[in-house]
Amino acid sequence: METKKKAVRVGGMKATLVDTLVHIFLAVLSFIWVLPIVWIFLMSFRAEKGSYVKSFFPKEYTFANYVKLFTDHSALNFPRMFMNTFIVAIFSCLIATFFTLSVSYCMSRLRFKMRKPFMNMAMTLTLFPGFMSMVAVYFILKAIGLTEGNMIKVGLILVYSGSAGLGFYIAKGFFDTVPRSLDEAALLDGATQWQVFTKITMPLSKPIIVYTVLTAFIAPWVDFIFARVICKANSDQFTVAMGMWNMLQKEYIHQYFNCFAAAAVVVSIPIAILFLLMQRCYVDGMGGAVKG
Repeated sequence: METKKKAVRVGGMKATLVDTLVHIFLAVLSFIWVLPIVWIFLMSFRAEKGSYVKSFFPKEYTFANYVKLFTDHSALNFPRMFMNTFIVAIFSCLIATFFTLSVSYCMSRLRFKMRKPFMNMAMTLTLFPGFMSMVAVYFILKAIGLTEGNMIKVGLILVYSGSAGLGFYIAKGFFDTVPRSLDEAALLDGATQWQVFTKITMPLSKPIIVYTVLTAFIAPWVDFIFARVICKANSDQFTVAMGMWNMLQKEYIHQYFNCFAAAAVVVSIPIAILFLLMQRCYVDGMGGAVKG
């Protein structure tokens, strides 16, 4: 009996030690992950100018960097860049989400000729980075007049949403988990495929909808290559990625480095708000999927 108690005590001490080490390891990883975010946030309030300073954290703080970011248009018009990106992101998100979910549903639920070859072709195409086609895409957009003036926004929207349907594999995998018996019951009751898609499958697929919306919205915010190629020297059509890149150029970095940090904080706000708004849908969708 004493041996058993001693073994249980030793086992409990080992388990406690392992849990402690795991928690310490996770705490260190969390610190490493959070530190750059905290640093860029503090740098956005730094009073000292320039990118090369001796102290890691700011010595003095000011809100002037944010004021300068939105009011100083002598070199970079950040509010216009932000609005350009926001418009492109909204329309790209809506179109890309519809394309991705529609193609995913068709690949998951419908059976037709060339279905498997199409899926294999799509998988092969996604193995190649998108910027490999940017020269061809640019000349196509130029031929139809989408590389000048306000039409650049239309061109960017087409670029970000045009190939979204090829990224259907993740959503298709989720749709495959939704019981087909629900579709069959609805079809027997006289529902159309569109009604099954919108009224049955979609309410049970909120987690993958949230994922698709977030990825489609983030793409225009972080993309630089396509925006640089299509916008060229049209500064009034620049996106935030191009504007922030210009802030780090040799002629601007001393004056705008703190504004760059402020811009990094500002551009993260729409993504954070979208995630917080859709988080409830994600949780509700998981509950609905379990009930289904």
